[in-house]
This record gives sequence, structure tokens and C-alpha cells, in this order.
Amino acid sequence: MTNDDNSGFAEFLAAERGPTVLRVALGSRLRQLRQECEISREAAGYAIRGSHAKISRLELGRTGFKERDLRDLLTLYGVADPAAREPYLEMAKRANDPGWWQSYSDLLPSWFETYIGLEQAATTIRTYEAQFIPGLLQTPDYARAVIELGNSDETDRRVDMRMRRQRILTRPAPPTLWSVLDENALRRPVGGAEVLREQVAHLVAMAEHAHVRIQVLPYAAGGHSAAGGPFSILRFPEPELPDIVYTEQLTSSIYLDKQRDVELYLAVMNRLAVQALSPAESTGFLEDLLREMRVG
Repeated sequence: MTNDDNSGFAEFLAAERGPTVLRVALGSRLRQLRQECEISREAAGYAIRGSHAKISRLELGRTGFKERDLRDLLTLYGVADPAAREPYLEMAKRANDPGWWQSYSDLLPSWFETYIGLEQAATTIRTYEAQFIPGLLQTPDYARAVIELGNSDETDRRVDMRMRRQRILTRPAPPTLWSVLDENALRRPVGGAEVLREQVAHLVAMAEHAHVRIQVLPYAAGGHSAAGGPFSILRFPEPELPDIVYTEQLTSSIYLDKQRDVELYLAVMNRLAVQALSPAESTGFLEDLLREMRVG
């Protein structure tokens, strides 16, 4: 690890980051070290009495680090200087701390816990939604209606958790949220007409914030390049972390961080932003829709 790398790593540690992003950052750095040493996952797994699959999970930040495993990997990768090893060990310790969402772990599938942790640490969140309003922009009543479509237990706690996620938008240094909404999501009366009216009014209010950018993709835009479904792209300030694309299925999710995949999704998102109404035009669209709903 170079002096510049060590300095950047120390600055990263000084920031207040959530445990999930710390695991991902540490795993990413260990992957770089392994590749620089031209060591296979199988050989690395053998060194910590595990398998190549375990190394893969560690490098992707999908699991916590045991101190013994981390020390053995650092030794294998030639990081012998105690001063150089300490930032890794400190990061691993902090990465094993529970996030606030752990109190809802009985409600969350593990693959979504990972997303919440990444969302808490992102500086930019770009998302495309076709059917529902994004969770970070939902009102409590709209969130309840969406949640009840697929769950009949612990509804209040599930709504509370979604509202807790939204606190990132009101913290002192909020992330930039850039959302492209299909017109279909704005017209689907989830929860009924009144709930939808309140939701649209909330979008108008949120669009006034400098760090929230909302664009509407109207029916008039015709076909578009995101026909495959909704997705999100998360960006982080740390050089250790690549952009991450998140897509969700009914019972699982996919996280993509390879440059080729991310660039493909970024290109799609950029095309959507061009096809969609501008933020100012989108606010006008939402205000017109709200008036239309009130008349109706």
C-alpha cells in the first residue's frame, strides 16, 4: 500500500460510513491486493481455511470479516507493516457493527439489507421506476398501500422502516436523489385516489429541494431503453468503491459493479433523462396532474 493509498484510506476511515459500505470498500481493496499479487481466489481461500466462494463473498462485502482471516490475507498479500495493516483491521472492526436497520432484520431479506446499507452511504442515487413511486419519495399512506400488496404482517414496522430510510434526504449532507418516474407510476391509484393525490403533492414539495431531481417520463415519449424494468445506480465518494447497479426481482436482487455493466446502465439512465421531461417541466406536469385529480 503506498503512502498516498494509506492517506486516502485514513481519510475514508475518518468519515462516518455505515457498516455495509465499509465491508464493500474493504472487500474491494482486498480484491485489488489479491489481483496485484496474482493470487487466485482458490489459493486465497486455502490460506484462510475456506473456499473460493468465501473469498468472493468477502470481496463483494456480502459477509463480515473475522480478524484472523483478515490478518492471514494481509500476510498473504504482502501487507506486513503494522502501520499499513491497522487501517484494514480498524475498518473490519467497524464493518461488523450493526446498522440501524438491524432492528428490522426479522422483516428484511438479507439481499435488501445490503441495499439499505449502500443507500445510507451513497452520495448520488439515480433511479428509474415504472410502476411505483420510489421508496425514498413515498408518503406513509402510499408506502403502507404498496407494502400491503405483498405483506400482511408487521405493516406498521415496515412503514416505519421505509420512513427511517428517508431520513438520509434531510440529514446535514444529504445525497443527491435523481429519479425518473414513468407516467404509469403517477396514474396507478395505489391506495386509492386520495392517497395518490397526497403522494403527487409530496413529489411536488420534494422537487423543491436542491438535492432532489424528479423527471417524468410521459406516455408521449413512446418506447424507451429501460423496458427491462426498474433499477438504481448508487455512487460513493470513496475511490475504493465503484458505482453499483441494483435491480430487484420478486425474491432476490442483483448487484452489478463491473465497469462494463455499470456503463451500460448509466447509458440507459442518461437516455431516459433525455427522453423524460426536464425537472422544471416535470414539476409542471405534476402540478397539472394534481389539479386534474382535485377536479376529478
